[in-house]
Amino acid sequence: MNKTILIIEDDNFLQGLEATKLKKENYEVLTASNSTEAFKMMGSKNEVSLVLLDLLLPESSGFEILKKIRDDKELKNLPVIVFSNLSEEKDMEQANKLGISGFMVKSNFTLDELVQRIKEVIGQ
Repeated sequence: MNKTILIIEDDNFLQGLEATKLKKENYEVLTASNSTEAFKMMGSKNEVSLVLLDLLLPESSGFEILKKIRDDKELKNLPVIVFSNLSEEKDMEQANKLGISGFMVKSNFTLDELVQRIKEVIGQ
C-alpha cells in the first residue's frame, strides 16, 4: 500500500505542484489549506504517513498545528517536515523543539530534493 502524505499549504498553486510531484512518486496525497481541514484529514480514517507543513497559514500557524500534533497521543509520533518560507533561526529552533523530521526553506530546495527528504524520513 502506498504511503500517504498530508500537505498543509494555503498557496493553492504550490499545493498543486507538491501534490502532483508526490503522486508521480507513487504517494497517496491529501491536502489541507488550514488547521481545520488538516485535523479532519488526520482524524478521519486516513493513515497519514507524513505531514508536509507550511508555517504561514490562516486560522492557526504551522507552529500551533505542530504543537497540537505533538500533544495528541495518536499523532505525536507522526513525522512532520516543515516546508516554509520562514527561514529565521528562531523559527527553525522553535520547530525543532516541537519535534520535526526536517526543516526546508521553500526557496532553497527543489521538489526533487523535497521528495528525497520524504523518502529519507518514511521510505517508499
